[in-house]
Amino acid sequence: MGLSYPTVRQWCKDRPEPKRQGSASRCFRCRPDVDNPIDPAAYSYLLGLYLGDGHLVTSARVPVLRISCSNAWPDLISACDAAMRSVLAARVQRVQQQGCVSVQSYGKHWPCLFPQHGPGKKHERSIVLADWQRVIVEAHAGHFLRGLFHSDGCRISNRVTVRGKEYIYPRYLFTNESADIMGLCQWALDLLGIAWKMNRRNSLSVARREAVAALDRHVGPKS
Repeated sequence: MGLSYPTVRQWCKDRPEPKRQGSASRCFRCRPDVDNPIDPAAYSYLLGLYLGDGHLVTSARVPVLRISCSNAWPDLISACDAAMRSVLAARVQRVQQQGCVSVQSYGKHWPCLFPQHGPGKKHERSIVLADWQRVIVEAHAGHFLRGLFHSDGCRISNRVTVRGKEYIYPRYLFTNESADIMGLCQWALDLLGIAWKMNRRNSLSVARREAVAALDRHVGPKS
């Protein structure tokens, strides 16, 4: 008869359970019986992606979390989609834009999970993790770094010439204009004992052989 499920449910005296749970029932910050996310590793990864290439719009009736992913990395798009679903989303949309895909999800409780949201650009305002976020990241620093490097980082082959002989070695770079986000990346690397140095004002380098090998275990190249 062309009637929608919510309409029929509203008419019923003994209403059936909704097909999908509301975001309030999935938000670990709003449930008194839950202290941590069901998948803290996915949350740490999504937090890293959000700090790098994410944006949380709260001006609309229903907040929307958007993370921009380059078309060149289809596995990254899928990983972002999966992380959103694991953390809160019942539905995730992929909106094609020029050169990238905006992976997005509407949900009233996204602001609960990302209190770093606010007006303006991230590098123009303070970015500080809440105490409960720090606890999660400390336990899953590798996944947090994976999110940061998948958004604003890369793994490259560095070429150097010494005494006329060329050498090639892998190297990680992380670039971000926010000093606070750069500090979080440094902190997470320190948690895992991975050596790093600042090669520019807004760029961090991981180049030592053992440090690159350690970061490979947690991040690896984009795909």
